[in-house]
Amino acid sequence: MGRVVVVAPLTEKSAVGHAITLSDPLRVYESAVFPSIEAYAVKGTPADCVKIACWALLKRQPDLIISGINRGSNTGINTIYSGTVSAATEGAILGIPAFAISLTTFVKPDFGAAASFAARMARQCLTQAMPEGVFLNVNVPAIPETEIRGVKVTRQGMAVYRETYDKRIDPHGGSYYWLNGQKVDKETALEVDEGAVQAGYISVTPVHFDLTRHSAIETIAKWSV
Repeated sequence: MGRVVVVAPLTEKSAVGHAITLSDPLRVYESAVFPSIEAYAVKGTPADCVKIACWALLKRQPDLIISGINRGSNTGINTIYSGTVSAATEGAILGIPAFAISLTTFVKPDFGAAASFAARMARQCLTQAMPEGVFLNVNVPAIPETEIRGVKVTRQGMAVYRETYDKRIDPHGGSYYWLNGQKVDKETALEVDEGAVQAGYISVTPVHFDLTRHSAIETIAKWSV
């Protein structure tokens, strides 16, 4: 389809959201991890990667930004925390067609089906007009490609986590905490991202970076503040 350039974080950056690096220099290293493909490792966040690619590393703006394939689901509230999704968000902010794609498992991931769909989605994004300010959040069920039932265009689910912190003691006697939790009140409807994935469909959610709850503006405007 075209020339590929990889610009990715040097280290694991799960759940960093849309953080960017301001107080430290941003280190970039050329990488040979992909033979014959230009690649850079950035000592920063996924959003950093998109910014520095577009404003420093590339000779021109890319035609398309693909973030992923991420290992693990980015449905529901995870969309807010996700570094993978935030890289696609940065693309939309810059006016570049973008999508994030995730395979919904951490165990023995087989990226074949997700890679195949990513290629199909890339062709669509390069030929169709993406709505202004919108990017796509794609989640692929971790099942054999022959068992995927189709594609559903969905909304973001609203299930939240019931979270706990496991308190532990380090070798020096100091305490530290490790976050754990599980989703509660999962939505199973096919029009919801997580429900579609659980039913064996690829979920495609159009997302906008405008966080305003427009329907609440008039209500809040009536407050005596």
